[in-house]
Amino acid sequence: MRSFTIPLTGLALALGLTLASTPTAHAQQSAPNPQFDAELAKKLGADQRGMRRYVMVVLKTGPNKMAAGAERDAMFAGHFANIKKLAAEGLLVTAGPFDGVDGWRGMFIFAVNSIAEAQALTATDPVIQNGEMVAEYHIHYGTAALMEIPALHQKLTPTLQ
Repeated sequence: MRSFTIPLTGLALALGLTLASTPTAHAQQSAPNPQFDAELAKKLGADQRGMRRYVMVVLKTGPNKMAAGAERDAMFAGHFANIKKLAAEGLLVTAGPFDGVDGWRGMFIFAVNSIAEAQALTATDPVIQNGEMVAEYHIHYGTAALMEIPALHQKLTPTLQ
């Protein structure tokens, strides 16, 4: 397969365009957004791109799998209570289980700036405290709209949880 290049000016001339008359991608991207809500962006911690920093925590099977029974049930009740508490505080924006393949059990996405902060929050969870699961931490830069997930979730569940 052969490849060839055409200088940009040659391509523009071939298309009957002048470089001065073609809008740049930058100019197109900097047009004001009529839907922009400065108050909401501030509330959610959005930057100029509508994004913010999070820490994603991958929960994996730990070294101390607890046998089925009352103690395990209590541990998981504490796990879910901790999730609910952290979400209510605005620190946990989403959490949920994985399919267990390769020991991947679940994840948290925390609205914090550092792995150290996420480690401190994760350490409050009974599944971590008991060694049922271990945590792996990753910085994530994503849409600030994730901050709305807990409030939206409450509108989707017919019973209090």
